[in-house]
Amino acid sequence: MANITFKGNPVNTSGNLPSIGSNAPEFTLVKSDLSSLTLKDLKGRKLILNIFPSLDTSVCATSVRKFNQLAAGMKNTLVLAISKDLPFAHGRFCTTEGITNVTTLSGFRDTAFGNAYGVDTVDGPLSGLYARSIVVIDEAGKVIYKELVPETTHEPDYDSVLKAL
Repeated sequence: MANITFKGNPVNTSGNLPSIGSNAPEFTLVKSDLSSLTLKDLKGRKLILNIFPSLDTSVCATSVRKFNQLAAGMKNTLVLAISKDLPFAHGRFCTTEGITNVTTLSGFRDTAFGNAYGVDTVDGPLSGLYARSIVVIDEAGKVIYKELVPETTHEPDYDSVLKAL
C-alpha cells in the first residue's frame, strides 16, 4: 500500500507500482472500440502507461493532451492513457480534443489491472479509481521508470518520463 494525497488529504492505494527492472505485469484493458488490448499485444514497443483517475478532471485531461504532443515525435513508443472511464467517454474525449497519438484504455471490466499495478485508490473521495501514476516499459517488457504522483491534483514529471526512454 502506498500513501498519496488528494487535495492535501491522505489516501491510500491498493499496493505499490512494479519495481524498476521487473517484468511488467500482464494486463487486459478495453479500447474505445470495446475490443481488448493486452500487454502481450504490445511486445517489442516502448510503452508509457499514463494512469489516472478520470478524463473528466482537468489534470487528467491535461496529461493526455501533453502526452499526445510528446508522443508525436517518439519512435517505437506507444502512450497508453488508462483510467476506469468508459470507452465511450475515451472516444468522445479523443475526438473532441484531436487526440491521435495516444491509445486510450479502460479498466472498467475487471479489477486485475489496478491490483497488478497497485494503483487502485482504496479510500477517500476517489476510492475505486486509479491513482495518478506513470509506468514506462521497454521493448522486452521490463519496467524502466515508475512514478506514483504524490498529490493527485498534480501532473506527472514529463521530463523524467522522456529521460527514461
